Amino acid sequence: MKECAVPLQRLVMLIFFLQPIAFGAWLPRIPDIQAKLQLGTADLAIALLGLPVGTLLTLSFAGRVVSHIGGRAAIIYGFVFFLAVVSLPAFAPTVTLLFFSLLILGVALSTVELGMNVEADLTEKVTGLIIMSRSHGFWSLGIMFGSLLGVGAIAIGAAPHWSILAISVIVLPIALIVSTRLPKLPESHHAETAVKSGFKLPGLALLGVCAFVFGVTMTEGAIADWSAVYLRDVFGSEGAQMGLGYSVFACMVAAGRFSGDYLKGRFGAVAIARACGTASLAGMAIILLAPAAPLALIGFAAVGVGVSVGFPLAVTAAAALTDRPAAASLAILSFVALLGFLIGPPIIGFIGEYWGLRAGLAVLIVPLSVSLIFTRMLTPRSGDAQSRLVEREAV
Repeated sequence: MKECAVPLQRLVMLIFFLQPIAFGAWLPRIPDIQAKLQLGTADLAIALLGLPVGTLLTLSFAGRVVSHIGGRAAIIYGFVFFLAVVSLPAFAPTVTLLFFSLLILGVALSTVELGMNVEADLTEKVTGLIIMSRSHGFWSLGIMFGSLLGVGAIAIGAAPHWSILAISVIVLPIALIVSTRLPKLPESHHAETAVKSGFKLPGLALLGVCAFVFGVTMTEGAIADWSAVYLRDVFGSEGAQMGLGYSVFACMVAAGRFSGDYLKGRFGAVAIARACGTASLAGMAIILLAPAAPLALIGFAAVGVGVSVGFPLAVTAAAALTDRPAAASLAILSFVALLGFLIGPPIIGFIGEYWGLRAGLAVLIVPLSVSLIFTRMLTPRSGDAQSRLVEREAV
């Protein structure tokens, strides 16, 4: 498989870029949907619970389905499902329908992203080259690009539902062309990740990795859903300026992830995870204490650097565990990561309703501190030293 290593890597990275574009276009439009439906902060928080509920519903079947059909098929079918429903929340005429449309979106999102992570892990095993951090770097570029499209749609006065639908229609055929070009990996690699038994409780090592990743992705989700509202409500930002917080954040997440593979090979996973955890806490302090929007943007940038490599490092650590097939570990990790990504915004919304969004975002200091404590669970295991040598050669 060495001869097709580079094309396969590029295909996987392009898929990671394409998948979040339409979802990124949704994020800057959340304040518009809130205003259209005349929702308070708590009402919006209840509606946003639809995403984590949809993710929870996938726990019992997504891992087995993806392990059975393989990452490639999960990506192909997942793209169709995901892009077909991603614009539904923007069409919702009531808070109830907003909740259920987000629930459906949560099911689609968790399924396609699980397929992508399984395929990236298999690609690393087949090619012998480490691409996980860079793949998620392209995901960050994709969601940043989508958020900029959303900001552009705001600037020209395009309606949220039609603009997101148009982006989905454009992305879908491109995504299908790219995903169908993925080669079918040797059967032995799919067999390696096949789930041969029912669900069993994760071991302590996997629980530790999940504890680490939960705070990281909870912060990502909170910034995604509330940065625009935060800039509007706290600093009076208007129009396209509301979306700049997330665009800056996503840009720095991408920058961190593109350098993540090199930094991991040079300093080790635990060292860069601790450095990034410290940066994320410092960035949150800046956001919470900032007297003006420009300073808050610096805080968003620091938090972006801080959370950038967390999930890719966790995926690699979980896939290296030997107590269960890699797909089973990644299914549990993906569930916890997405749960953190999606449950953070409603929690912050409930708190923000009564004490303001500064207090709401301050909650993130707790899970970020927990993540910093559990960075030790990323300690390299057997075979990881060789992976570092391969990383250096790949870079």
